Amino acid sequence: MDHDLSPWGMFLAADLVVRLVMIGLALASVATWTVLVAKSWELRQTKRRIAVGQAILARATSLYEAKRDLSHPQHAPVSTMLEAAATELRLSTGLGPDGIKDRVASRLEGELAQLGRRLSAGTGILATIGSTGPFIGLFGTVWGIMNSFIGIAHSQTTNLAVVAPGIAEALLATGMGLVAAIPAVVVYNAFARAIAGQRAQAGLAAAEILRLAGRELDRDANSFRRAAE
Repeated sequence: MDHDLSPWGMFLAADLVVRLVMIGLALASVATWTVLVAKSWELRQTKRRIAVGQAILARATSLYEAKRDLSHPQHAPVSTMLEAAATELRLSTGLGPDGIKDRVASRLEGELAQLGRRLSAGTGILATIGSTGPFIGLFGTVWGIMNSFIGIAHSQTTNLAVVAPGIAEALLATGMGLVAAIPAVVVYNAFARAIAGQRAQAGLAAAEILRLAGRELDRDANSFRRAAE
């Protein structure tokens, strides 16, 4: 009997369990490319905003001036970090200068951690697909080969032309597992490097904010309070 050995023909001829495995792997592959497009756009926008915020901070001579120039929501996450620093300054009004910089630095570290979590959102699925995809595909292959051997026992023949199509259908599941897993691993590693770079870039902006706060402390309490308003 002739067999359609194209990928679609093998999918249609495969066992129900193998077909479900291949459908799941196909959906995982779609999820990988969806995350790639969405997260690439998000990271590109965030990188541009951090660069703009850094440029404004570099020109600012005080926290008051920096807050004025970074008042637009599109300046986040730098504007968010600046607002966190200003909040701490406002809460520290009337207190001695000792420890204020440490508290501002603590708030900035919290904002950096939150930024890292936000940028990493959605990348966990890539790690899951990359680590489990080959094993899910292997499960489909094992199941399909097991059914092929059962078919050999029932037909009582070892003719390769009879048993080869079933084995090929089973191996297709492993191939799809690799097709789903390899791009997921590559994209995940690329995003991990990009996120680490942007977090470091935001850390430079946070350091600049802390320096501005230090300058305010070294001036006088009035300008310090003005920066927090």
